[in-house]
Amino acid sequence: MRLIACTEEAHSGAILAILNEAIVNSTALYDYKPRTPENMVTWFATKRANGFPVIGAEDDNGKLLGFASYGSFRAFPAYKYTVEHSVYVDAAHRGEGLGRTLVEAIVAEAIAREVHVMVGAIDASNAGSIALHERLGFTHSGTVQQAGFKFGRWLDVAFYQRILATPLNPVDG
Repeated sequence: MRLIACTEEAHSGAILAILNEAIVNSTALYDYKPRTPENMVTWFATKRANGFPVIGAEDDNGKLLGFASYGSFRAFPAYKYTVEHSVYVDAAHRGEGLGRTLVEAIVAEAIAREVHVMVGAIDASNAGSIALHERLGFTHSGTVQQAGFKFGRWLDVAFYQRILATPLNPVDG
């Protein structure tokens, strides 16, 4: 397994498949309908325009096993040092430690880019993701009860955050 910077040309289809499996079979994403290839064009364009990384884990044959990324937390300028991250692992490769590797990689990338706070919005029933984040130094910062509705039930979203030592010299504006 090796970590790579994902590109739209090489990884869009694999990322789409991983996301769509999560949409259809889990509450990891609060979407109802699978995404389309056109959605991925917009997704990658947003990542590129904002300088947001997409880190993937590939096997020795070049198959994408999972990915992590981050994006804007909120659209107001004072949130410029805070990002919301996500990590998704192919269903066939969950439980192999890839999630940990990917979160560690995206945290390292955030530090290099002088992010101060990383936020993860996790379905409160996703004990595996919560445990992973806690092991990696994220702390629970609040839960919004009944924030979503999927699979015929209300879903609570738990927020986990990790405060990083960067930037050394934050500025207003």
